Amino acid sequence: MAQAVHISILAPAAFDARMGDLASLLLACVEDGASVNFILPFTEPQALAYWEAKVRAPVQSGARIVWIAETGGRIVGTVQLDIDTPPNQPHRAEVTKLLVHPEARRQGIARRLMQTLEAHAAGLGRTLLTLDTRTGDKAEPLYSSLGFVTVGTIPRFCRDTIEERWDATTLMYKHLDAA
Repeated sequence: MAQAVHISILAPAAFDARMGDLASLLLACVEDGASVNFILPFTEPQALAYWEAKVRAPVQSGARIVWIAETGGRIVGTVQLDIDTPPNQPHRAEVTKLLVHPEARRQGIARRLMQTLEAHAAGLGRTLLTLDTRTGDKAEPLYSSLGFVTVGTIPRFCRDTIEERWDATTLMYKHLDAA
């Protein structure tokens, strides 16, 4: 029987204490081939540097919200909502870095993280979510099943995590009802 999964916002005050756990999650996902901006070889210090350099300050300022999925005190999933939009786009936010540990997949964690994020975004008055995902990736059907609409693809957008090849990315959006 699978352990219960608890999803919550990672409070800014707790962010530093959980960075090591987030780094381990990111490393496991990249080693499993996730296309989330990194290529192999990829190390734990590099993963930690991402959270320190790219996520810590926006979380502390309130420009980014990070959710974590935990089971048994271990972070097994995360997703981010970037709400730092220009003045003419206060209705929009960007979904980034949906990660589920390879050992915790196929349990509905990614879906629950996204549904939690969407409800929160709507509560903030955000009525448009955008994201991109590697074309053909495991996450693409998930996003479609959640109501995200494909706008198009950009060929040769990013290098594959493992192989020396260029992958396309799919751009998607979803309209939300504001709470």
